[in-house]
Amino acid sequence: MTAQSSSHRKPVRTAIFPVAGLGTRFLPATKATPKELLPVLDRPLIQFAIDEARAAGIERMVFVSHPSKSAIEHYVLEDPELEKTLREKGKDKMADRLCDNALDPEKVEVRFVMQDEPLGLGHAVLCAADEVLDGAVAVILPDDLILGEPGCLSEMIEAYQGADDGHMVATMQVDDQAVQSYGILSVTGRDGQVLKADGMVEKPAPEEAPSRQAVVGRYVLDGSIFEVLKTQEPGAGGEIQLTDAIARGSKELGLCGFRFTGTRFDCGSKEGMLSAILAYAGDRPEFQGVLDSATPTVLAAE
Repeated sequence: MTAQSSSHRKPVRTAIFPVAGLGTRFLPATKATPKELLPVLDRPLIQFAIDEARAAGIERMVFVSHPSKSAIEHYVLEDPELEKTLREKGKDKMADRLCDNALDPEKVEVRFVMQDEPLGLGHAVLCAADEVLDGAVAVILPDDLILGEPGCLSEMIEAYQGADDGHMVATMQVDDQAVQSYGILSVTGRDGQVLKADGMVEKPAPEEAPSRQAVVGRYVLDGSIFEVLKTQEPGAGGEIQLTDAIARGSKELGLCGFRFTGTRFDCGSKEGMLSAILAYAGDRPEFQGVLDSATPTVLAAE
């Protein structure tokens, strides 16, 4: 396995969206609604991820879903009947918004593949192997919401084109007690936003963590990742861990982290989702009065 040199790299054309998880932390809300469709105020999580990929110039989006989550496919693709109904009722602005949000097959290729069993993030990425285009691939976890301009994936792809490493992972600084919830990068040096590394450790104890740089839900990976995943043994939690496969491949390809400029919210947790809603609402003037009036009540309750 040899990564392409930065001067000869093909553009990153494919993004994989692992969306097969059952969202148990949000039950009962996710009994009928996929967690990726839960709204951050009025915008579903998956819409943020799709828009981030579009802004980064992604040509093909591969959604690794579950048979029970057909609502995701319904949301992602255009719905001509609904659009027609809205326009007949004079709701042109809403119809335009739905049309803009949906993926147009003439502008971006869309693929859906199924992950029938919850065998881990590495297994989910492997499920997409037959649908990706040549070159490196991006992986976006929709419940890791990263707000900011430019988008995290746009920043990463630009940095990846100038890097010599085969794999790049998004990272952020976390405190001592949080390291056991993440894959942690073993950092050997830094060049601006790019962190040179010689490996990763999945969910280490604080005293065993090689750094405090946690890997979060954005990846740009050399195409060889799929061959590594085919032989990857189960790791933490008995699942096939993507970070384990990245670490294996990095011995020959090289590995780096990327310190993105946006703000990340763990919307797989209730606390993170609430924080994201408040932050997103805070950037919209029409909700400022609501936030201002709610603050004294919250402080009094505390």
